[in-house]
Amino acid sequence: MKTTVDIPEKTLKDSIKYSGASTKRDAILAAMDDYNHRQRVLAFSERIRKNPLKLMDNDEIEAADVAESTRQLADYQARASE
Repeated sequence: MKTTVDIPEKTLKDSIKYSGASTKRDAILAAMDDYNHRQRVLAFSERIRKNPLKLMDNDEIEAADVAESTRQLADYQARASE
């Protein structure tokens, strides 16, 4: 998409310098990509803040392992008695 924008020369030169871009277009794209990435990270962190992840502690993991092993043993025994 072609667009005409008025960007202060110092801002554009700094963008070229810090992005390592070789063209104005590449510098603008790098700046936009960086901005979009930062916004996605902020949105994700806000979602996590509102709905924190519930991670199992070691006791819960051990209990889940025992339950799974018990289920597998029962399945094995059921198949063996057929």
